[in-house]
Amino acid sequence: MAGIEWQHNSFYHRFLLRQLPSPCARVLDVGCGAGAFAVELARHAEQVDAIDRSPVMIDAAKQATPGNVTCILGDVLEQSLPAASYDAIVSISTLHHMPLEKVLPVLAAALRPGGVLAVVALPRADLPRELPVELLAAAGHRALGVAFAVLRRLGRGNWHANEPSHDAMPVVLDPPLTTRQVRQQATTMLPGARVRRRVYWRYSLVWHRPADG
Repeated sequence: MAGIEWQHNSFYHRFLLRQLPSPCARVLDVGCGAGAFAVELARHAEQVDAIDRSPVMIDAAKQATPGNVTCILGDVLEQSLPAASYDAIVSISTLHHMPLEKVLPVLAAALRPGGVLAVVALPRADLPRELPVELLAAAGHRALGVAFAVLRRLGRGNWHANEPSHDAMPVVLDPPLTTRQVRQQATTMLPGARVRRRVYWRYSLVWHRPADG
């Protein structure tokens, strides 16, 4: 049923946008892909730095993004990020590609005091604890897929259609950490971090850097 497939990443754009502080001067988009979310961020922030380690994705992002977005080819674990400079750091479906114990301190150090880290990523399946949400996701995915397909056919917008670059994006079929394991690690490194399992095969992590640094 390819016609009812839809993009789970874009479904969570609104959630991440709600985490942005106001005003928001500078944002880092980690794993920006082809730049779809960076385009949305550019409407809410003065400056967006969008980083991805895929040359194909960065080339696509450069074509899609407006002038207040700087597209950076690089690995966030190897790139020299400016210390305490970002009002917000966001990421969609990227952190499960990296060791959490390495990437979280790097991102935390790049946030200004009072800044926010907001992430959506893929968890490893944890059926004994998350079977109800897995069943809900399977049913909801199909129901929403039908609704979104109808709306697209009626010309009411793209409604989470897969992007042309979808097949070129790297995929981790078996993420290393369950939501519970992410929560354990994140709250140890970033006290006060909130980690939640989201319905459509994602978890969210939100952390506010203390205003006193």
